[in-house]
Amino acid sequence: MSLRIYNTLSRALEAFVPLQSGHVRMYVCGMTVYDLCHLGHARSMVAFDVVQRWLRCSGYQVTYVRNITDIDDKIIQRAVKNNETVRSLTDRMIAALHEDADALGIERPTHEPRATDYVPQMLSMIGTLQAKGLAYQASNGDMNYAVRRFPGYGKLSGKSLDELNAGERVAVQDGKRDPLDFVLWKSAKTEEPEEVKWASPFGAGRPGWHIECSAMGCALLGESFDIHGGGADLAFPHHENEIAQSEGATGQPFARTWMHNGFINVDNEKMSKSLGNFFTIRDVLQAYEPEVVRFFVVRSHYRSPLNYSNVHLDDARSALKRLYTALSVVPPQEVAAIDWANPYAARFQAAMDEDFGTPEAVAVLFELAAEVNRSKSVELAGLLRALGGCLGLLQADPQAFLQAGAAGADTAAIEAQIAARAAAKAAKNWAEADRIRNDLLSRGIVLKDSPSGTTWEAAQ
Repeated sequence: MSLRIYNTLSRALEAFVPLQSGHVRMYVCGMTVYDLCHLGHARSMVAFDVVQRWLRCSGYQVTYVRNITDIDDKIIQRAVKNNETVRSLTDRMIAALHEDADALGIERPTHEPRATDYVPQMLSMIGTLQAKGLAYQASNGDMNYAVRRFPGYGKLSGKSLDELNAGERVAVQDGKRDPLDFVLWKSAKTEEPEEVKWASPFGAGRPGWHIECSAMGCALLGESFDIHGGGADLAFPHHENEIAQSEGATGQPFARTWMHNGFINVDNEKMSKSLGNFFTIRDVLQAYEPEVVRFFVVRSHYRSPLNYSNVHLDDARSALKRLYTALSVVPPQEVAAIDWANPYAARFQAAMDEDFGTPEAVAVLFELAAEVNRSKSVELAGLLRALGGCLGLLQADPQAFLQAGAAGADTAAIEAQIAARAAAKAAKNWAEADRIRNDLLSRGIVLKDSPSGTTWEAAQ
């Protein structure tokens, strides 16, 4: 069976055939670097890291572009607030992004363009749009895109212009001809730092957000490429606007396949700073091993909502430990190449070829681990490790991973579990209290209850 991918544009699973035989060109919207990366960023980075890994495992050459937005209102505001330059802030946040991504086992993309390095390409595209009557300069100096002049607007979101306009509550202002029109080039404001102003045929200013990805995608992958990805929240208006700009300028289909990963919730509520349930990647890595976090993301399908909670992370840790236990009992033989005719490998491949079906692929890993435990087959242990590698998993030393639980136990994480157990006992949820105790015991942590409270120590 050949690879099929769910295409947001067609709202259907489609057989994937790259424009150039054997070579996949993929663009994924990256981070706006004004702060540390959060769980939502982790979800997207891991999801598309798995996509590019599987494409390579399937024999494709992959050119993977994940951009960095290093100019934006939020970036400017944060830099002013911190009394630092925009470049200083963005350099610092990009370094932190790389640290977080590396910890999660995310391979660096082929290209990681910074928006500020592609301003000339953005200006060229805006000029083309203006010449075609798709862009106009407003009275305040901004260059805007004339949405109603592009016939295909709304095809990604599946909404008509009338539907979109009905939901638009922003009054036409600042010279916009239509509330749906969006900015391509922002006219320079007197109070803004000089470092965020570029000279242009339209006057000094800086690019709008949407034009950045259009210009970088076309510059690095061509006017048409295979896959464009990002979070579900980017489908409208960001990706819709990218299509309008790019196809309006070139007359060519921008991306053949559009992929969107699902939202992340925290304890079944949308992650939000206002709700106090907002976590950076670094927050989570203080309590859980990076591979546990990666496994937690990978074992859910990329398009499904992902619910984050300590209970789910604890379960992911226990599950990953079972896989590593099989590899510790039977040290794996290095596998030069996966034999896809092997029944386990064939089922794994079939799962991944059906829209990157990681839940089913992970289930195959557990079946294989059970067989490794039963048969003590070194060859199958090697296959387990190799298939795990297709997902960016199971590449650590098994004994080191298993021993890290107690030896490297994170005090804050353990105390959080003890508090959760106390809450469960207070609610007379004895099953949950026992589950937490047993989970900690499986990681080499022994709880001791007394009238004054609960303490813990590493098992001897």
